[in-house]
Amino acid sequence: MTEVQRSGCPINLTLEVVGDKWSLLVIRDMMFGNRRHFRELLTKSDEGISSNILADRLRTLLEQGIITREDDPSHKQKGIYSLTEQGIELLPILAQMAGWGYKYLPVSEELGIRAKLLSEGGPKMWAEFMDELRQTHLGIKRRKKVGPSVGERLQAAYQSIVARK
Repeated sequence: MTEVQRSGCPINLTLEVVGDKWSLLVIRDMMFGNRRHFRELLTKSDEGISSNILADRLRTLLEQGIITREDDPSHKQKGIYSLTEQGIELLPILAQMAGWGYKYLPVSEELGIRAKLLSEGGPKMWAEFMDELRQTHLGIKRRKKVGPSVGERLQAAYQSIVARK
């Protein structure tokens, strides 16, 4: 089923694919929280997505080629969602959005730390994180770097603030 597009504008077309709040939050949770199962995406999001909205957004993201779904070998009725290359390449957009929000909106310290670090790290850090996501979601091996990964550094910064509070 093909929907009529409002225009050929690349911003409009991108918004038609990922322009609602929930789609971007699902992608965020897959990138930054490594949430790959329906139940994790449903129950571990601070925003409280409903199951029918989550199912709809996952279906849309699958249809658009942003994510894939494979059967979970440990449980026949479960699926494991993975980002595709298209989905991984949304990272710089999310990093820019997070940086803007961190700069101009009243974000919480613990949820803003990732935005701060990604903003400071810039495109080099984003590229490194995208390589990590490619390994996790696409199985593409990358050269082992010395020290913690970007994902580990972001998580450690978040955990440090949570532990302090």
